[in-house]
Amino acid sequence: MTTSETHRAIEAVWRIESARLIAGLVRILRDISLAEEFAQDALVAALEQWPGSGVPDNPGAWLMVAAKRRAIDRLRRIRLMERKHEEFGRGLEAEQEMATEAFHIALDDPIGDDLLRLVFISCHPALSAEARIALTLRLLGGLTTEEIARAFLVPEPTVAQRIVRAKRTLAEARIPFEVPRGAELAIRLASVLEVIYLIFNEGYSATAGEDWTRPALCEEALRLGRILAGLAPMEPEVHGLTALMELQASRLRARVGSSGEPILLLDQNRAKWDQLLIRRGLAALRRAEALGGTLGPYALQAAIAACHARARNAAGTDWVRIAALYDVLARLTPSPVVELNRAVAIGMAFGPAAGLEITDALCLEPALKDYHLLPSVRGDLLAKLGRLGEAQGEFEHAARLTRNVRERELLLERAAACRKG
Repeated sequence: MTTSETHRAIEAVWRIESARLIAGLVRILRDISLAEEFAQDALVAALEQWPGSGVPDNPGAWLMVAAKRRAIDRLRRIRLMERKHEEFGRGLEAEQEMATEAFHIALDDPIGDDLLRLVFISCHPALSAEARIALTLRLLGGLTTEEIARAFLVPEPTVAQRIVRAKRTLAEARIPFEVPRGAELAIRLASVLEVIYLIFNEGYSATAGEDWTRPALCEEALRLGRILAGLAPMEPEVHGLTALMELQASRLRARVGSSGEPILLLDQNRAKWDQLLIRRGLAALRRAEALGGTLGPYALQAAIAACHARARNAAGTDWVRIAALYDVLARLTPSPVVELNRAVAIGMAFGPAAGLEITDALCLEPALKDYHLLPSVRGDLLAKLGRLGEAQGEFEHAARLTRNVRERELLLERAAACRKG
């Protein structure tokens, strides 16, 4: 392999193995910053050695050995954490006598637990949503601060500060590196699922910027969801979220036109929907349902997405079932946003007047005061009722509220269409 080919291989290995590597080091060091630092040291060693020696047969085990060696050398040199140094040093000296294959065997069993622990600590409720997203993408996604900043359209120093503060918060709070148990598990799992879905949604419908979608973020969230489904196979909501993301991601190619312009769901060319992702999503939904019990909010949303996926065309969509599913979702997790989505479904199933009645009631909801989709939905329902002047005003209002350039253009086009009658 040429040097450039080796560097590309190292980049691919790092994206795959970095989370496993950091998770294994955190288990030993109980310090995220140190674990990440030593993992980066191992990456530097690979960049120095692999172009000459070639990519090893087991790159993940090689990186773990290199990281552990550098960790103990650093701990010895700066005499940091003397007690941990002594315990870690004794274990490492024994490990260094083992062959790489033995390391691989040793890593096989605990790595899933280590990775699951890292997922839970990265998404700890003690952190803000922005911090959880940044730390998750950094530690589990292997993204650089520059990549995270670019994905979310924020300055790189802002992302770096979020990550530093998150690590400091976890260290000062002495958050244990463990999988939560009992009643705490549901709370902590909900935080993990929320972070992954926030990442996905930012890719599926970008809140700001020039692009309507950012598929790379959707792909990263899908990857994290699939990993979590493998680590927690008995949690129905994990499969529910994975199903939801697979089904929604299946539409990505159809959501934008040739010039990047948004294409709404009912106008999409369904031949462009990814059938493999649809099959994967429906299979994940079946796994969630097979685990029994009442479907959670993610599984319910996946069931709604499945109604769209099964319809051969927009006219064949089972809107009555979708409205019924939203009724269940609204009772399970009542919120103004769910109610707005229910209004859309009711309007499609039973006529725009029925949907508008619900939407009008939401106009007094403080949480939706600056939510651009409220006037957007209201404008759509008014247009269907022939109240074009009112619809135009709603679309223009929605355009002023959105921070996404493509969405603003779409809303202004709809307003102009109403003006023309």
